Amino acid sequence: MRHTLFSIALLTSCFGNVYAADEAFTWTCQESRQFKTSGSTEKIQLTWESKTYEMKRENSLPGSLRYKNTATGHDLVVLPNKAMLFNIKTGNRLADFCQTAEMKVGKIPHLFAEAEPFAQQ
Repeated sequence: MRHTLFSIALLTSCFGNVYAADEAFTWTCQESRQFKTSGSTEKIQLTWESKTYEMKRENSLPGSLRYKNTATGHDLVVLPNKAMLFNIKTGNRLADFCQTAEMKVGKIPHLFAEAEPFAQQ
């Protein structure tokens, strides 16, 4: 048991930004809006206005990540310095200029941690 815990701690320290898939990240946005994300780079759970939506990664422009739930219309676009949440069914921008606490101090969003070409060396 002690050896296993030591191995996990060693691996975590070697890789730096290692995030648990179920770890939730809070994004604060303009106009006092807020949402949370958890999951992996390929599939996230977005909690918006007390409801949780499964979002799948979609192809996007270079330098960005995009997650969509086509059934509900939710569309999250993540850039290195901010994120925007849309509802493409209604044509509304739900939240703008959203950042995690890490982003506010100049770090890239956690979703970029394992995404190509953003993986940190």
